Amino acid sequence: MVERVTYHDPGNGFVVLRVSVQGRRQPVTVVGHAAGPSPGEGITAIGGWYIDPAHGQQFRADTLELAAPTSEDGIERFLASGIVPGIGARTACKLVAAFGSVVFDVIEHQPARLRAIPGIGQRRAARILAGWAEQKAVREIMLFLQRHGVGGARAVRIHRTYGAEAIRVMSEDPYRLARDIRGIGFHT
Repeated sequence: MVERVTYHDPGNGFVVLRVSVQGRRQPVTVVGHAAGPSPGEGITAIGGWYIDPAHGQQFRADTLELAAPTSEDGIERFLASGIVPGIGARTACKLVAAFGSVVFDVIEHQPARLRAIPGIGQRRAARILAGWAEQKAVREIMLFLQRHGVGGARAVRIHRTYGAEAIRVMSEDPYRLARDIRGIGFHT
């Protein structure tokens, strides 16, 4: 689980994460490419260990996949990270206390229930829903690209270029990537 995002470059998706790992007492530093990681998210990293002369032991991930948190603690940290506009630390705590581990389903499928939480009115609920929809679109694009062997750095550039339309554009004409995005050739 991502404990802290130490560094994230939105331009190329390079990240430095502090991650808690089962079987280890101390968090591990993981470096790689991912779009918009947040504390509380689960990750799957494929790569190898490396000792950086300045920063010590790190796990250098060739592939870094993010997954929505499943534990209540992870969900609360994820929501409190500011990734969804309208939800801060106190609101995240209230949402998890009210809905538990199904809070994501409530936001997505029963948004009217959000207004039962003190401090969430119609305007704030609408802001939460809009932010949630945007985050979901970004995650779907990243998963689609990872399933097709496109790494994090390229995935970030593709998302920046096409936005929410990325999956449709690539499905209709994948060769368009070679024309529209510098550094992506015919073979990719």
